[in-house]
Amino acid sequence: MNWSDPSQRVLLRRGAVGQIRRGRMAFVAEVRSLAHVLGQTVGRTFQAGCDARLGDARCGIDLENTIYKAAGVITDLLRDRAFMASGLSGFEAGWSTSGTLTWTSGANVGRITEVLAHGLTDAIATLTLLEAPVRAIAEGDGFIARAGCDKRIATCSAKFANTPNFRGFPNIPGQDAVLRYASQDGGHDGSVL
Repeated sequence: MNWSDPSQRVLLRRGAVGQIRRGRMAFVAEVRSLAHVLGQTVGRTFQAGCDARLGDARCGIDLENTIYKAAGVITDLLRDRAFMASGLSGFEAGWSTSGTLTWTSGANVGRITEVLAHGLTDAIATLTLLEAPVRAIAEGDGFIARAGCDKRIATCSAKFANTPNFRGFPNIPGQDAVLRYASQDGGHDGSVL
């Protein structure tokens, strides 16, 4: 395109804008061809883990219920994405792992981030975030932590009592099924698995 006269243009290629990376002085936009659509998954995939997002309509869990969320406050910084917090002592260790954290005060107010790990020692929670927040966190910053799910049927049953809404296929054979061999001992007799 002639930027001084936009009517002077030639169509060289048709596609869609894909990944955009920005730098200090410029940005790079990926142009994907129409063939890129052929590589996308259409429909559901058969996998052992659940393919629903925790809290969506298919899952059916209400993450706004107080049994799945709690307010907390940072009491001590450990690293740029790890801290100790009060207010989460009612939940066991791991409750918020793979869950979300919404900042309610501080420099990141309104932002949502994913929790990588949730530990608990003497009623003080230790949270590690998947990524460092956009702005620095500080002692006294408030947040709401929501429960997380690792997409396994055992978790769906024990933590959420939501087995009827589990959207995975836990009984399909794994990738190691092709490596099994028939033998008389150990249950490998060639019968149906």
